[in-house]
Amino acid sequence: MSVFVLLFNARTDNEGIYSTQVGDRNVILMFEQEDDAVRYADQLEAEDFPKPTVEGIDPEEIEEFCQDSDYDCILVTAEMLVTPPTLSLEETDWQPEGRKPEPVADGDIDLEAMRKRLERLL
Repeated sequence: MSVFVLLFNARTDNEGIYSTQVGDRNVILMFEQEDDAVRYADQLEAEDFPKPTVEGIDPEEIEEFCQDSDYDCILVTAEMLVTPPTLSLEETDWQPEGRKPEPVADGDIDLEAMRKRLERLL
């Protein structure tokens, strides 16, 4: 059996797996149905995330990765309705291909990015 996860920059040295935060824990979503993973990926893209790739993978491989990385994982079944959180981290452990991280001094706030996010909510 395979589950479907969301990867950024799949099969590159800069690959990242999508996770969400539940409380103080990072949680990787493992989708039972590919269509549900694709729908979630489309929702992320609509919220200005880079488009993730949906990849089928052995659930044991994800569980092992989570154990090694101190992450949790959740199986999203066909009966569950999940949507991306409305807030996301500004910093990630990976960067979209071709984009270099922008240095941010302590205390600096990107007001323009915050304004754009608020406008999208309207």
